[in-house]
Amino acid sequence: MLITEEELCKRIQEIADQINEDYQGKEIHLIGVLRGACFFLCELAKRITVPVTLDFMLVSSYGLGTVSSGNIKIKKDLDDPIEGKHVIVIEDIIDSGKTLSSLGPLLKERGAKTLKLCTLLDKPDRREAEVFVDYVGFRIPDKFVVGCGLDYAQKYRNLPYIGEVEV
Repeated sequence: MLITEEELCKRIQEIADQINEDYQGKEIHLIGVLRGACFFLCELAKRITVPVTLDFMLVSSYGLGTVSSGNIKIKKDLDDPIEGKHVIVIEDIIDSGKTLSSLGPLLKERGAKTLKLCTLLDKPDRREAEVFVDYVGFRIPDKFVVGCGLDYAQKYRNLPYIGEVEV
């Protein structure tokens, strides 16, 4: 176990508190990057007190492996336009940064009024593409982790804590 369920809940509340402060008097649009971010997004959204709408994208760079392939594929695009909206992209983990470095410019082109990035976990030691993350849950070492939405070959997403997988 790397991060307990209690630690996760406490930090998610702190992130929500910061978002509530930053967006007081505004409506925000959360975009969850599926599949991993759905658990974090739901927990975060429950704690956000400003008006919020949701949408999802399915973006993959892993397949069934444990290392990013670097090939970004949009498998499910947004259902609703984001033009003029305050958008926060929600990720489960950022390691290489390749996914978000491709996604950010795409969403800006679509007319988001503002665009911020939020991740539950950040692995800065693995960064290959420059990405600024506005809201970070935990910075972790270069380990392959599961739980709270993160998987290994589509398994272990439902763990209520973050654990390390030894491969």
